[in-house]
Amino acid sequence: VQLQASGGGLVQAGGSLRLSCEASGIPFYWNVMGWYRQAPGKERELVARIDIGSRTTYPDSVKGRFTISRENAKNTVLLQMNSLKPEDTAVYYCNKVPPYHYWGQGTLVTVSS
Repeated sequence: VQLQASGGGLVQAGGSLRLSCEASGIPFYWNVMGWYRQAPGKERELVARIDIGSRTTYPDSVKGRFTISRENAKNTVLLQMNSLKPEDTAVYYCNKVPPYHYWGQGTLVTVSS
């Protein structure tokens, strides 16, 4: 299994970033996929979920600001993040839902105030 997330960076509050994750070694099409994040000193949390019919769910903390999508032909899951807030600062990971034990390196998103 490989889960390679990219697209993170430093952005000012109110800005946008688009994360991408390419998955290999898994039956991508048949899996519910998600984006998770882990902020310093906090538990890892699921912030976006997309099922095999491309139905999406989000927690209230990101609803209306984050959009998850998937490109099955490319084994890729995307996360468009708009109106970013300092509390969105975290390492972001993709994984299936529920997740594999393997997490990959993730990509760091830093939102400055």
